[in-house]
Amino acid sequence: MSQIEGARVFREAWIAGVHKHFPGEPKPGYVTPWEETPEWERRAAGAVHDQVRQFLDLSDRHASRLTREQKSRFVATCWTAQMYRHFEDPKPGYVADWPDLPDWQKETDADIFEAIEDTSK
Repeated sequence: MSQIEGARVFREAWIAGVHKHFPGEPKPGYVTPWEETPEWERRAAGAVHDQVRQFLDLSDRHASRLTREQKSRFVATCWTAQMYRHFEDPKPGYVADWPDLPDWQKETDADIFEAIEDTSK
């Protein structure tokens, strides 16, 4: 799978997770379609997709045995690293530690990991 395809898997899982877990009406930026997603965000999504996929590969897929919390933490940490890569001074919400994330985001991050699992079997 190319990085662009992986980035789209990430983005589609993010949007689906937001629709499923976000309380109320999400901000438009949370559900922006792929075609309107900023280039930096596409690159970040592709990088995180590749990190999760490599994690699965290097563990001979045993990383799939992680709890949903562990999967969510991994995605969140990878995303935070990308925020530091793309922004000199990222917004605090972009780099919040996992315990400080809202529950809807934690669940969405776990969904992203599991969507990547499903596409890399």
